[in-house]
Amino acid sequence: MRHYKESQSGFKQWAQKAHAKQWLLYVQNMGTHLSIDETSLSDGELYTILTNKAAKGRKGSIVGIIAGTKAETVIEILRKIPLKTRKKVTEITLDMAGNMALIAKRCFPLATQVTDRFHVQKLASEALQEIRIKYRWQAIEAENEAIEQAKATQTDYQPEVLSNGDTLKQLLARSRYVLYKKEKDWTENQKQRATLLFERYPDLKKAYELTMALSHIFENTHDKLYGLARLAKWHEKVRQSGFKAFNTVARSIQNHYETILNYFDNRSTNASAESFNAKIKAFRSHFRGEEM
Repeated sequence: MRHYKESQSGFKQWAQKAHAKQWLLYVQNMGTHLSIDETSLSDGELYTILTNKAAKGRKGSIVGIIAGTKAETVIEILRKIPLKTRKKVTEITLDMAGNMALIAKRCFPLATQVTDRFHVQKLASEALQEIRIKYRWQAIEAENEAIEQAKATQTDYQPEVLSNGDTLKQLLARSRYVLYKKEKDWTENQKQRATLLFERYPDLKKAYELTMALSHIFENTHDKLYGLARLAKWHEKVRQSGFKAFNTVARSIQNHYETILNYFDNRSTNASAESFNAKIKAFRSHFRGEEM
């Protein structure tokens, strides 16, 4: 390995060796449609990665990798790419982070910014899980009080066991993955668990339906104006629900509606970038001999 590094790999003559720990640029991989995202590669340290969508996560994907996510730092590095080349970028997908929008605006001035729909849907899923977790903590607290009461009265505590064998605490814990999936993808056990969950917690059913409705808009809308109308109706349903977390999601959508609506033009996402990030992490795990 040392012989390869020192003699055969060309590492010593590598043009980017001096700054490789801080940034790498592969201008030859530039394309008209890019993705920009952040990822944690090691020890929780974040990197900003710019990729070419045309490569679809394969060879030639990387345009740039920059240590950190500070906008000023990333902009300084990406501006090393000739302006003429950067002006050829017509579309760039990104999340809703302000630093990513600033980087895209400053470095690719002619590119249409598209907010990745999966980041929007993730916010709704997190809002749903927040409600589930709130009920789970309530169930844990209720069980603790019941146990303490049983001890105080010297009686035997027996938790309620539901028809599927779960206690209430277990039902709420084990429903995590059920709530991530579409109803048509549930197994028989998951259908039974969902039925019990929604009977006990109608709010969770309402929140689940809001989450799935948002996904349905992105998956089944192919027109920007129609998408705007459907998102407005979804926002009204959120308002009527009274869920604080979902209201926060709706406000985030409102604040980024222009770039979110741009998705409906070409249905572009950061999927290829996410796939590439996963490959990098898998490679590092394999290189360190960790279980994958």
